[in-house]
Amino acid sequence: MRRHIPSLQGLLCFESAAKHASYTHASQELCITQSAVSRQIQQLEEFLKLELFTRTRHGVELTLAGQQYYSLIKPYLLGLEQSTLDIMAHKGLGGTLKLGVVPTFATCWLLPKLHRFNEIYPEITVHLETSTKPFLFNETIFDAAIYAGTPQQIAHWPGVQTHYLMKEDLIAVCSAQLILKNFPDAQMINQYSYDLTPEQLIQLPLLQQTTRPTIWHEWFKTHQIFHPKSYDGHRHELFSMLAVAAKQSMGMALIPQILINPELHNKELVIASSKKLEGSRSYYLVHSSQESSPLIQKFIDWIQQELLLSPTNNNDRNIEE
Repeated sequence: MRRHIPSLQGLLCFESAAKHASYTHASQELCITQSAVSRQIQQLEEFLKLELFTRTRHGVELTLAGQQYYSLIKPYLLGLEQSTLDIMAHKGLGGTLKLGVVPTFATCWLLPKLHRFNEIYPEITVHLETSTKPFLFNETIFDAAIYAGTPQQIAHWPGVQTHYLMKEDLIAVCSAQLILKNFPDAQMINQYSYDLTPEQLIQLPLLQQTTRPTIWHEWFKTHQIFHPKSYDGHRHELFSMLAVAAKQSMGMALIPQILINPELHNKELVIASSKKLEGSRSYYLVHSSQESSPLIQKFIDWIQQELLLSPTNNNDRNIEE
């Protein structure tokens, strides 16, 4: 069956003209004549039975249909270019693994360890891009994703195979300076932790997570502590943002310990309470159930081995590691 795909040259001319809003600039970028660009786009419009551009005094302008088509095809052209460069670089050996990852997990846990994967599999290139929501693998360039969510969310993600990685238990952290400013006589219970009383905890300013605005309320409720302003405080989207704000003594934050062990080890942050919130969310590696390449399996095996070497339960030994 013949695919309903226009010519690649026509798509490249359209993408360049759309990017520059000019046939002239497109012809210069593609090293062809302006009339050739115009002819390719005319053939594309005939194929689609749609007008993609309107002419203006200063060049061309995308129609509404043109804007939609440009936003749809752009990532596929980029993916095609990347795939071509990858196969040229690897000479047909190894390959490229494209992962969608939640941002702070990638920055604080995965990237510091990824060099070990590269040492074992130098023939495999890993591309990381941030992704926080479920998606259909046949509609993206990703081979797999590392996703933080609930078992219910994972169960309703169609067409995927999942591999459990770890739970997301949250601990209350802040700077030591913030604690000593408010409670000069507070004593640490070990080199990384205080254990403030409920009365002390409710006096500290809170740092809230934009995507989980009820998290502090849940923490206080779980530990039967009444806080009259549990929804107050500066709001930040990512755990990494919360960690920076907490280091600057702006407040107390709830963050998974696995993401801030270096900050705890360096005394930039301290644990404010032994009470934690056992999260309903966990981290999973997810890929399409219809295909599992050897590259994905090698990455799964490696990350599971890393988890065995880096246990996630909260104790002093793990902080030191």
